[in-house]
Amino acid sequence: MTTRRHLLALLASVSAVAAIATAPAAQAAWPEKPVRILVSFPPGGSSDLVARLLAEKLSADLGQQFVVENKPGAAGTVAAGALQEADPDGYTFMLSNLTPFSVAPTRFPDTPYDPVADFDHITYVGTVHLGLFGAPSLETADFGAFLERAKADPGSIDYGSSGVGSWGHIIAEQFNRETEAGLFHIPYKGSGPMRLDFRAGVVPVIFDAVPQNLPAVEEGTAIPLAVSSTTRLPTLPDTPTFTELGYDIVAENWLGVSAPAGVPDEIKTTLDAALQKAMTNADVVAQFDTWGLVRAPKTSAEFEAFVAEQFEAWKPLVTAISN
Repeated sequence: MTTRRHLLALLASVSAVAAIATAPAAQAAWPEKPVRILVSFPPGGSSDLVARLLAEKLSADLGQQFVVENKPGAAGTVAAGALQEADPDGYTFMLSNLTPFSVAPTRFPDTPYDPVADFDHITYVGTVHLGLFGAPSLETADFGAFLERAKADPGSIDYGSSGVGSWGHIIAEQFNRETEAGLFHIPYKGSGPMRLDFRAGVVPVIFDAVPQNLPAVEEGTAIPLAVSSTTRLPTLPDTPTFTELGYDIVAENWLGVSAPAGVPDEIKTTLDAALQKAMTNADVVAQFDTWGLVRAPKTSAEFEAFVAEQFEAWKPLVTAISN
C-alpha cells in the first residue's frame, strides 16, 4: 500500500510539473525594449517637433526609450510603407499626418498601402494650419500687394513646398487655380530644407505649416500673408484667412499616432493612456499653444473614423489638382 501511495504521489508531482511547463507564459509588461516612432519628414518639421516632445514624455512615463526615427521621402509614403511592413508587436509606431494618409494614396495611385485597413490609428494628437509666407525681399507687406505682383507676371515667383504631393503643394496648386497667380513650384524633401532656402533667399514664397515659421515671423524674416484655418489664428491675429479673402481654401494638417494593423489591444490601450496623460502635461500644453497646435480630444475609435473621413474628404481636391 505504501509503495502504491508513493507511486501515485510521484505521478501527481510529474503531472503538476508538466502542467506548469506547458502553461502559456504570462503576457510580459510592455514595453520591454526601446520603441521606435517613425516621422515622415526630416528633422525640424511639425511632425518631428511633436514626435520628439511626446517621445520624451512617453520615455519618462513608461520606462523605456521612445526613439524618433526620421524616414522622409515620397510625400511621407516611405515612412508609412515602413510602418505597414513592421511587426505589429508594439515596438514601431508613427507620428501619422495628413500627407501620407489623406493625400498620397490618391495623388499616387501606386501607393503600396491602404491608409485605413493596413493600420491601427490609435491616438489623435491635434491639428496645425498652413500659412502662405513671403520673404521681405518681395517687398509685399500684405496679401493684396503680393497677389497683384504675382498676377502681373505669371510664373515669375517661385514657391516652395515640403515635397510633391505634400499638403503645401496641393493647397498651393489650388491657390494657383483660384487666383491665377501662376506661382512656380519648387519641391523640397521636407519643410526643414525648404525653410533654410527660404531664409537664405533662394525661394521667396513658401506654403508651410504655421508653427515652425512663427520664430521667423517674430524676427521679421517671414511675412505671413494668409492662413488656411476657418478663423484667424491666435498666434497670427493680424493675418487673414484665405476664406476671409474670398477663396475656398481650408487645410488642416492632422497629427496622430498610428501602428501597423494587428497590434495587441492591451498595448494600444496602454499607449493611448500614456499619450493622453502626456498631452495634459503643463509643459506639453504650453508648447502646443506656442506652436498653434489645436487639440480636440478623440477616442481611438473616433480617430480611426476620422482618418477614413479625411481620406475621402481630400480625394476630390487631390484628384482635381493632379489632373
